[in-house]
Amino acid sequence: MKRTTLMAPLMAAVIGVSAVSAVAADYKKNPFTLAYDGAITRNEPGKVNIHSVSYTLDGLDIAANVYTPANYDPQKSYPAVVVAHPNGGVKEQVAGLYAQRLAEQGYITIAADAAYQGTSGGEPRNVDKPSHRIEDIHGMADYIDRYPGVDRARLGLLGICGGGGYSLAAAQTDKRFKTIATLSMFNSGRVRRNGMQDSQLATIQQRLRQASDARAQEAAGGKVLYSGDANLTDEQIAKLPFELYRQGYAYYWKTHAHPGSTFKYTTSSLLDLMRFDATDRIDLIHQPLLMIAGSKADTLYMTEDAFKKATGTKDKTLFLIDGATHIETYWVPKYVDAAMDQLTPFYARTL
Repeated sequence: MKRTTLMAPLMAAVIGVSAVSAVAADYKKNPFTLAYDGAITRNEPGKVNIHSVSYTLDGLDIAANVYTPANYDPQKSYPAVVVAHPNGGVKEQVAGLYAQRLAEQGYITIAADAAYQGTSGGEPRNVDKPSHRIEDIHGMADYIDRYPGVDRARLGLLGICGGGGYSLAAAQTDKRFKTIATLSMFNSGRVRRNGMQDSQLATIQQRLRQASDARAQEAAGGKVLYSGDANLTDEQIAKLPFELYRQGYAYYWKTHAHPGSTFKYTTSSLLDLMRFDATDRIDLIHQPLLMIAGSKADTLYMTEDAFKKATGTKDKTLFLIDGATHIETYWVPKYVDAAMDQLTPFYARTL
């Protein structure tokens, strides 16, 4: 196993640019509503193309985008990668960016909105249960396995942020995935239970009671309650204690905003979230594993913890992008390039 760090500091001028002051990637100006720089604006012969698709999973309509490589020929055979989006994200943001970049490397890729989120079906909106998010990943594999040209024996998985934690869980038992990578992995259960950097241990029982009451209210036909739905001012955002949340508000609300993307989730989801942990039975992962995180990410401890506990595979690498925070791995060009510089040879070797 390996642990490496990329020494690629940005120029001071670039480092000083916050997500707030970055040039916006306006989904309104993209015909596919993609919200990332360098996004496809039209499908052209001989180039990477994007295909809007839908399929049914557990009775719900799932909305997804499939990216096909340049000169795609459905009669040929291609490796494929499933890309799982962050908590609060949608397929048109960072998941789409990495799906497109991987398609440029010759992979057929899929990024789907989670059930109950984005433009996928499910009521009430923004249910955020680990079992659903894990099933979403299995469902993407179901769909892409049957896509014309996909070599089912060469299926990889990339999970970003919360999608990274759920990808670790999915890959424990779904051996269709021959190889797994995570970027800025976020262990949703640990954070919902303990707070960021385990800062809310004293209020676990109080928050569980609130979640229990919220479920009881839903069951009685009352109003659905949500958590994480604060509409904060710039001043309030600047005072948040963690860089993840400060830069996250900028990314999701300003520079890379999308109408399907939201921080909120049903409060009753906490009943499931708070008993989940992405590292439970992580020893079942025997496939090659690459975990990438920013060296300055306040979420790095989650990647390091999962990497240490992933004892079932001897082919594992932890790669730190020097100077990057969690959110900066979503969009800062040099940090995205650094991540791709690891993902490209990893998938080429393992698929």
